This record gives sequence, structure tokens and C-alpha cells, in this order.
Amino acid sequence: MLQRLKNVIVATSFLAALIVSQQAFAHAHLASATPADKATISESPKMLTLTFTEGVEPKFSGVMLMGADGSMVHTGKFTVDSADNKVVNVPLTAPLKTGSYRVDWHVLSVDGHKTKGSYNFTLK
Repeated sequence: MLQRLKNVIVATSFLAALIVSQQAFAHAHLASATPADKATISESPKMLTLTFTEGVEPKFSGVMLMGADGSMVHTGKFTVDSADNKVVNVPLTAPLKTGSYRVDWHVLSVDGHKTKGSYNFTLK
């Protein structure tokens, strides 16, 4: 009887862990970015490219670029790559000045989950 109870507890724990881990993967998380997080670059990028783990809905997603002083840097229109809805492009309308930058992003994945985050890079 005790062994059967142990087996039920182990099986239940395993199933609960499996369900929780699947939910964690059901959100669009930032997989990579160009410029990369914590990168130091020597040339101003022409575009920010963010790649997510799931496709994103462009109407409910966005990216903001902030300078070291906290001021917003004007960018072009946020677009989702037509060949891969996991890739987001944000053109820069003017060259960046030397300094630190923060990229703030928020996305709604195609399965309806919202996520947000930020990362930094430096232009020398």
C-alpha cells in the first residue's frame, strides 16, 4: 500500500512538472538580438533585429530604443519578417551616437501570451 502511494505521488509530481514546463515554453521569449545583449559595437547599426522563440503578433507588439540618458531614440516602423514571424526588425532612421542603449520590447505571441523584457548594448 505504501509503495503504491509513493508511485502515485511520483507520477503526479512528474505530470505536474511536465505541464508547468510546457506552459513556460508557450511564451515568446527573446532568443537572440542584433546588436546582441551586452555587446559593444564600433559601428552604428542600421536596424535592430530581435528573434523570438515563437511567432509574434505585430499589432500588439513593440520595441523602444532608449539612450543612456533615458530619452527615447526615434526608430522606423516595427515589422515582423515576412518569411519568419519569429523575427522582428526595427530600422534606425539616423545613425546612433556613441553611448549606451537599452532596447525595451513587448510582444504578444501568436498563441496569445504576452511577454516583455529589455537588453543593453554600447556603441563605442
